[in-house]
Amino acid sequence: MKTMNPKPLLQSEGAAVLILSVLTYRWNHGGWVEFVLLFLVPDVSMIGYLANARAGSVIYNAVHSYVGPLALGCYAVWSDQRQALLLSLIWAAHIGLDRMLGFGLKYPTRFKDTHLNPDRHALEIANSPFGSLRQADERALSNRRPPGR
Repeated sequence: MKTMNPKPLLQSEGAAVLILSVLTYRWNHGGWVEFVLLFLVPDVSMIGYLANARAGSVIYNAVHSYVGPLALGCYAVWSDQRQALLLSLIWAAHIGLDRMLGFGLKYPTRFKDTHLNPDRHALEIANSPFGSLRQADERALSNRRPPGR
């Protein structure tokens, strides 16, 4: 028996964010040259993987979470900074496209191990390529001491 795979829902959510971000960018008269030039800038965060998978995942996830563009967008609206608003919309559009294409937030194990990987969400995970990773996670959790001891 399998669980529902959340990937299609998360991909649809990403498509909605992408479309809404691009439409709002256009509505605010953002320049398309600027959009194209800055659209892939968040992917520079992958450089963290040169150090190791843990550092790479932390940096990548920090840049590919909706928290950053949302905070920047709120600041832009609050302070009436049009350029900051346009940058937050480009940033959100990038994340939306990534999610729509199935590129998720990274686990610290390896680059392709993401929250959108269906193997992470299967009930019979022990038979998947991530089974050993999940078992190692469960062993680490069971080896922790209860609080207060």
